[in-house]
Amino acid sequence: MGGRQVTSGQGSEWEGMHVTVAGLGVSGISAARALAALGARVTVVDGGDSEAHRERAAALEGIEVRLGDAETLPEGTGLVVTSPGWKPSSPLFTAAAEAGVDVVGDVEIAWRLRGRDGREPAPWLAITGTNGKTTTTQMLASILRAAGLRTAAVGNIGTPIIDVVLGDETFDVLAVELSSYQLHWAPSLRAHSAAVLNLAPDHLDWHGSMEAYAADKGRIYEGNRVACVYNVADKATEDLVRGADVEEGCRAVGFTLGAPGPSQLGVVEGILVDRAFVENRQQNAQELAEVSDVNPPAPHNIANALAAAALARAYGVPAKAVRDGLRAFTPDAHRIAHVADVDGVAYIDDSKATNTHAAEASLASYESIVWIAGGLAKGATFDELVAKSAKRLRGVVLIGADRALIGEALARHAPEVPVVDLDRTDTGAMLAAVRSARDLAGAGDTVLLAPACASMDMFANYNQRGDAFAQAVRELGAGT
Repeated sequence: MGGRQVTSGQGSEWEGMHVTVAGLGVSGISAARALAALGARVTVVDGGDSEAHRERAAALEGIEVRLGDAETLPEGTGLVVTSPGWKPSSPLFTAAAEAGVDVVGDVEIAWRLRGRDGREPAPWLAITGTNGKTTTTQMLASILRAAGLRTAAVGNIGTPIIDVVLGDETFDVLAVELSSYQLHWAPSLRAHSAAVLNLAPDHLDWHGSMEAYAADKGRIYEGNRVACVYNVADKATEDLVRGADVEEGCRAVGFTLGAPGPSQLGVVEGILVDRAFVENRQQNAQELAEVSDVNPPAPHNIANALAAAALARAYGVPAKAVRDGLRAFTPDAHRIAHVADVDGVAYIDDSKATNTHAAEASLASYESIVWIAGGLAKGATFDELVAKSAKRLRGVVLIGADRALIGEALARHAPEVPVVDLDRTDTGAMLAAVRSARDLAGAGDTVLLAPACASMDMFANYNQRGDAFAQAVRELGAGT
């Protein structure tokens, strides 16, 4: 995003402030460097003390780094800046609270640093939700670019947002993905418009309860100026809009896979239409794009496209740019990616479906499925997922540490569905899973990797899991 134009200068509110940065990861390093350049006295703390930690510490020239102790608050600290994943219950934050020291995140710092160089700060179009955040944010950026606007997809994806805000490049508007962690630590954030895509139990060990998780998601609506975008099919998102303190004139705008009412975007006979940002929305609608312009055109991805379109329209983007931006968008790997057709069976990689909510959306996209599922459940239960999806299942192949939990749900809600329980964690396990799925599938079926679980019991991450699946499918197609 270009080099950073930051000078400390006289009169900076950061000059001489002692800031403790919690975490020596990407966002922590970005925050430490930016604040040090503004004249702050920065100490970075991290509980790790590996060789990799020491290498990262050595690269922070002129910044104090304390490794192996992430619990003690450095003396004289005036502000703590945390990396997103640190729990609110961390001892360091308890110590900060006792000392009357605020704790904020890198997104909060980025928000406070907007416009420091005298340029008009770019408005933020913000997106959160349990699933679909990254795809929707990237779709939004593609639409904004199609409208000729200078933009970037930032936040919980790609380049640290502080680097973007303080970089050389000038933007008209930013598409900002925000996690519940980031929103928890960003009390001053006030977006131009924002969307909550959906809400389902996730990260409850971090937030402590579903109520706390939802409340942090809902922070994205605070102070919105133009539109609060919500999911008509998910009442919890509309409830968050109702509870938000927004600027006068800010509107609630829904998106739906059905025909839209006034102040909504939706779908009519295969066409994405807008009845929110048109004149006389009681009577009129604006065609935006065709369902076939969405890649892939799975139901939950059409919902993502509608949310992105709503935010773009809230910013004044013309209808043609919505269509052109959706057509130009290519999803990231491992998100309902078609790998190959082998003997009339489609093989789909949705390794990114790491929780039950994402897997449910993925399973709803196909009619006759051999499902490859399992991994680390992260405390999830699977009865609701299996009950909703049972009629679509032709067979199931279970992998991973917590596969028995899914197996038990299948026995309760889909006892007639054949199940292969694959008790393997070696490097050949995915090939065995794909071969077992092939044996269960018939022409016209879909073999779907949508694990509903995290991957770290068998793989480094969901990307590696998806790559292993794709490689196994290619070997299957080659007859090896």
